[in-house]
Amino acid sequence: MSFTYPDLGWSSFFAAQAAVDPHLVPFRIAAVHRDRLTGLSPHSEHPLLAPAGQTTGGFAVGDWVLADDTNRITQLLDRRTELKRRAAGTDAQSQLIAANVDVLFITSSCNADFNPARLERYLALANQAGCYPVVVLTKADTCDDPRDYVTQAEALAPFLTVLPVNAHDGEDLRRVAEWCPAGQTGALLGSSGVGKTTLTNGLTGSADATAGIREDDAKGRHTTTSRSLRRMTNGGWLIDTPGMRALRLLDAGEGVDAVFADLLELAAACRFSDCSHQGEPGCAIEAAIAAGELDPDRLNRWQKLQREDRYNSETVAEARARHREFGKMIKSVQRAHKGRKGY
Repeated sequence: MSFTYPDLGWSSFFAAQAAVDPHLVPFRIAAVHRDRLTGLSPHSEHPLLAPAGQTTGGFAVGDWVLADDTNRITQLLDRRTELKRRAAGTDAQSQLIAANVDVLFITSSCNADFNPARLERYLALANQAGCYPVVVLTKADTCDDPRDYVTQAEALAPFLTVLPVNAHDGEDLRRVAEWCPAGQTGALLGSSGVGKTTLTNGLTGSADATAGIREDDAKGRHTTTSRSLRRMTNGGWLIDTPGMRALRLLDAGEGVDAVFADLLELAAACRFSDCSHQGEPGCAIEAAIAAGELDPDRLNRWQKLQREDRYNSETVAEARARHREFGKMIKSVQRAHKGRKGY
């Protein structure tokens, strides 16, 4: 293994931050473990230790860090892009997915897995993070005509790049790799069973094991269990991620607006600035639906993502306060019914 820092994705953005101490060594995080990290330098791979008193949870695959001569990280460099989601649970905590990603490969399959609502969710994530989105429709060789899936995906956003691929076909793999040339970083996101591992194998020359899917609903099993940074055969870098059963958006309001820019433009023509698009007079969006120019399902998906992002983006304090108020309401109802028959 031998390459240069620019080959790894190093740029003036990171170099300016590293200039404070020339004795520290830059590393790119290739894997995050519970008690350590793996860092890449131009000539080798190193185990790295988190800063004293900190855990590895604040680091993401793709991060750039500075470490001292004991391989202890002393500084996490600012990220150019950051992919994150709301973590599971009731507290408003975020979970890092990847960092410093240039292109986000959003994977779906040309089968029952194809879901426009899920693709819009991933597109919002990409736009919020500042990554260029590319929709990769896998298993194009297994359906009669992938063009129907391509047309549906292209309708989700203007000028959206959509690539139907057979992950075992060299020419199809080349078309995907062209979007992540040498020195650039891509990330693969999608649900289990869409063929991310097969795609990763083809793009990186790896030979990871794959798993089948259920034939009735095209649902898959996890074969990738952790995130890792791998070099592609064309010199680019790829972050493969475990399949996501749920992507809960976090602080992604601008990303949602970017995906539904057509609806925002229509909403600007509504009579009332606070129009909810549910029966108000002079609603431009409802007029477009009535004229057959807008699918009402798209409006429903937009409003759902807006509500979800507002809910998921509340602060920890707001989340706890809401749960306290809900608890108080339950206790109040219980007290009111205490002593009644059946309570």
